[in-house]
Amino acid sequence: MRFPITYTLKQISEIISCPYVGPDDFPVLGMNEIHVIQEGEIVFVDHPKYYDKALKSKASIVLINKQVDCPEGKALLISDDPFNDFNKLTTFFKPFEKATDLISTSAKIGQGTVIQPNAFIGNNVSIGDNCLIHPNVSIYDNCVIGNNVIIHSGSVLGSDAFYYKNRPEGFDKLISGGRVVLEDDVELGSLCTIDKGVTGETRIKKGTKLDNQVHVGHDTVIGEKCLIASQTGIAGCVIIEDEVTIWGQVGTNSGITIGKKAVIMGQTGVTKSVPGGKSYFGTPIEESREKLKQLAYVKKIPFILKKLEE
Repeated sequence: MRFPITYTLKQISEIISCPYVGPDDFPVLGMNEIHVIQEGEIVFVDHPKYYDKALKSKASIVLINKQVDCPEGKALLISDDPFNDFNKLTTFFKPFEKATDLISTSAKIGQGTVIQPNAFIGNNVSIGDNCLIHPNVSIYDNCVIGNNVIIHSGSVLGSDAFYYKNRPEGFDKLISGGRVVLEDDVELGSLCTIDKGVTGETRIKKGTKLDNQVHVGHDTVIGEKCLIASQTGIAGCVIIEDEVTIWGQVGTNSGITIGKKAVIMGQTGVTKSVPGGKSYFGTPIEESREKLKQLAYVKKIPFILKKLEE
């Protein structure tokens, strides 16, 4: 998430009421999660396991809950609760904006686009030309939709990331301030749910088609000309490269990559990153030919045991 203007380190520290290490006028351009962090941005870290990763990342400002030596060229924000302070910044820069109409007056809708009755179009949404938005679709604030996109009934774009911190008093939610982007010629079936990025974006690229009841988690990027069948659940921060085919009832772990032109067969659990150009099946995931051989061998076990008993 880039800020509308450049802020200083001192200004950011005043928003969250915490001390800092670095020049007062150190420039702050935005904030992001560590997997998409860029120079000039804030990243937060609140666990010793990830201190080193955060301090060595591209982040220019590290929001951290420990006094550490400040790396050269960076700045620190010292916080008792970086998770909570990161939420304060998200709320400050992307506050919730109440809807007043089914189709917001701030939404931009292209020529030839049809929006069927009872669809909800939120604040600052952009929809391109020649799109078809069917009844009861909900498009939350700040979503961006390209040209020639079709979204079927009941789909929801831009709901919050499923991201919580487990505290003694209960689960504390990380507030989402990102968006969803659908490129040209994308089609979503009925009852699809696409979560927005926490600070960045969830993107579905040109020409990709989703069947009914597909879920896409926060900050995931799906490449061009992918086919994803019904009841597939894609976790957060997944990268699916171009021309991947995913059949029904597939589930993925977060943070993995599925390579270009891979085929994931039905009911597979994608537990790790897999290279492109191959077919995969099973849980844990393996190349489909090898997995099917293993299943064939398992069927022979009773026959082998019977022979041993004779």
